[in-house]
Amino acid sequence: MGCLLLIGNMGCMQAQVYPGEHWDTLYNTAEWTASKLKTMERFIIDSTHATGMVVIHKGKMIYQFGDIKELSYLASCRKSICAMLYGPFVENKTINLQETLESLGIDDIGGLLPIEKKATIQHVLNARSGVYHLASNAGDNTDKAPRRGSVQPGTYWLYNNWDFNVAGYILEKKTGRNIYALVDSIFAKPLQLEDWDIKAQHKDGDMTRSQYPAYHMWFSTQDMARFGYLMLRNGKWKDKQIISPAWVRTITSTVTPYEETLKDNNVYYNFGYAYYWWTWDKPFNTGAYKNAYTASGAYGQYITVLPALDAVIAFKTKSIYQRGTGTGDYLKVLQRLVDAYNGRL
Repeated sequence: MGCLLLIGNMGCMQAQVYPGEHWDTLYNTAEWTASKLKTMERFIIDSTHATGMVVIHKGKMIYQFGDIKELSYLASCRKSICAMLYGPFVENKTINLQETLESLGIDDIGGLLPIEKKATIQHVLNARSGVYHLASNAGDNTDKAPRRGSVQPGTYWLYNNWDFNVAGYILEKKTGRNIYALVDSIFAKPLQLEDWDIKAQHKDGDMTRSQYPAYHMWFSTQDMARFGYLMLRNGKWKDKQIISPAWVRTITSTVTPYEETLKDNNVYYNFGYAYYWWTWDKPFNTGAYKNAYTASGAYGQYITVLPALDAVIAFKTKSIYQRGTGTGDYLKVLQRLVDAYNGRL
């Protein structure tokens, strides 16, 4: 059974619902038009390669599609979870975001340039480090990178796996703990993840390119939704503040605006970029998408938070089949979901 938490003051109390061991379900609710949800589902079947989808509204599961328990590759959604993991350690001052790569002793194969070593942890978490060393894994935009040493740290955004991978290394170095052990203790146990398997997690990468591997993750769709719900509830889970509200705001507030994410001619649709979370940036951050943000991963992995709807969407496309659901098609799914909502904004 789920948990009701009453919040509020001056006699005005609002019940917030949290899942217990399992998500509570509410598949027939007046706030959602069933026929329009069916229209959305038809689009999912006909026009995407989705293997799982969950919609959480006000703490209850109002829609599910596919296998929501199966563990599969999270792709770049791992980066958003990494940003969440930083929260408690920034809060307790274990991590100082202004510390530089140089002071941390960060280097790599062939050496980093002196200007690159001036990048701070914050620059790394904003994908603005200015370090264009090869990453150990592919799947980023380093082919669009400026010449090494030509950019001052903090001045230029690039979706660069070197930043993302070294962020995991820094987290482990500063805490003295493996990143998967951190996920296990900080999130898996308090959030009661149903399908989490720490033994399924492992790092990967070509260590002849870079000494920092990618910290890949495997989650189920229904557990992805718990991460989104923690964010929706400003880092609070039942009676425990797992991440501070200030850190949730920080990592979901646009640092790189929409116009700048478009500069390298890749299609980033409606999104600006924060701390490893994509944000609906103006002029797109209105109506159902006001203050919205999403984690996004290759092949079609998404954790989307829509505060205006009090909703979380977890969407999975199992990568093993080598078929993907692109962001454009996912946004069409999302818009059909929004169209099915008839509650108050």
